[in-house]
Amino acid sequence: MSAIKRPWPTKDAMAQIYKRHLWGVSKFDFYSGEGSHDPQIVKPYIEAILSFFNFHDNNLIVCDLGCGDFNVGNQLFQNTKGYIAIDIVESLINRNKNLYKAENLEFHCLDIAKDNLPKADCIILRQVLQHLSNNEIKQIVRKLSNYKYLILTEHIPNGDFDSNKDIISGQGIRLKHNSGVDLLKAPFNLSVQKASVLNEFRLTEKKGKIVTYLYELN
Repeated sequence: MSAIKRPWPTKDAMAQIYKRHLWGVSKFDFYSGEGSHDPQIVKPYIEAILSFFNFHDNNLIVCDLGCGDFNVGNQLFQNTKGYIAIDIVESLINRNKNLYKAENLEFHCLDIAKDNLPKADCIILRQVLQHLSNNEIKQIVRKLSNYKYLILTEHIPNGDFDSNKDIISGQGIRLKHNSGVDLLKAPFNLSVQKASVLNEFRLTEKKGKIVTYLYELN
């Protein structure tokens, strides 16, 4: 099967999502959706991640790929040795730089599929891959072996589903096709030393669940 062609580059698609408020409208100039703001979803996620950070004496250097409006990252970075927050939308990164400042915090505008990624101990990918095409996910997966830990959050269907159906990068995800991203399966085949579930939040039967995995990579 040939790869799905994008109507425009992912960077432009993501910029349009924020400009047109396709993930929702709020008092915020940039809004990364309910998944980054609903306390029922965010609070248990934050608690699970902070527990992992605390287990490592809050001494990890963390790279947050797809940091969005930083409502979530803002509740995490204080418990790290260093926190590198990355997003593809330049205006969003500039806004984050103005709002959030700390000695252990930095922001960069990068295309995580194409650009080189910073050195770190742990990668956070929170509901990012689900918006990307399989080709872009494969480009990202090739880089993950450079890190010790991956904290991956994906929105997937309840019950059995057909993993990794290809999509065009953008606002939507694979849920409506009864699919979701599973990095351990083809065509990604991520090699891990250890895997566990850090957190799971069930929505409705039709809306699926949001699952956070911890992968130890090397």
